[in-house]
Amino acid sequence: MSATVLFLAVIAIVVAWWLSQQRLTAKPWLEEGPVAHLPGQAEPALPAAKVGLVVFLAVVGILFALFTSAYLMRMHMGDWRPLPDPRVLWLNTGVLVVSSYALHRARAAAAGGDIGAVKTGLLAGGASALLFLAGQLWAWQQLAAGGYFLASNPANAFFYLITGVHGLHLAGGLVALGRTTAKAWRGGRAEEVLLSVELCATYWHFLLGVWLVLFALLLAT
Repeated sequence: MSATVLFLAVIAIVVAWWLSQQRLTAKPWLEEGPVAHLPGQAEPALPAAKVGLVVFLAVVGILFALFTSAYLMRMHMGDWRPLPDPRVLWLNTGVLVVSSYALHRARAAAAGGDIGAVKTGLLAGGASALLFLAGQLWAWQQLAAGGYFLASNPANAFFYLITGVHGLHLAGGLVALGRTTAKAWRGGRAEEVLLSVELCATYWHFLLGVWLVLFALLLAT
């Protein structure tokens, strides 16, 4: 219940902030001059894409918070049997850190106008993310080979659910990253892809943070 209330509060705050930026009390039919330069009109503090990303990340954050809460409550029941954590998860965590850092460098390069470094960062980030997903599938394969199937135990089900949902979000981010990379390689200038690179980097940093929390949770239990 508390997570739901927190989610609604975050959404309400974001919506209220966005509406406050829209000049709801203005009367544009009384303004004079070109529409593009209305008196007193200021540029939005944040692009709509960034606001949309913030709202989306708030939703995703609450989703994983609910998963974590359910995990912690369920693990205290008698039929819970912890499963071994595949060692490959350590390698996967390092790979995701590299992916997030590569996108951080790509964002810095885009801000500095270095399109060559932007391309390198985007490619490195995407390749590392794909390697992370492959590593997660490998971890699943190892568990299945050891007899830890989805329906065998609640702990198994939570492991597959949590890692699977996180992997799906990362795979979805790869779609946006692929489009940004394609735009950069079609000859786009650094400033033209800056916003897209910033959004991808922010999303990657968020998913890295989520994974670190989940990984610590899995190790601790």
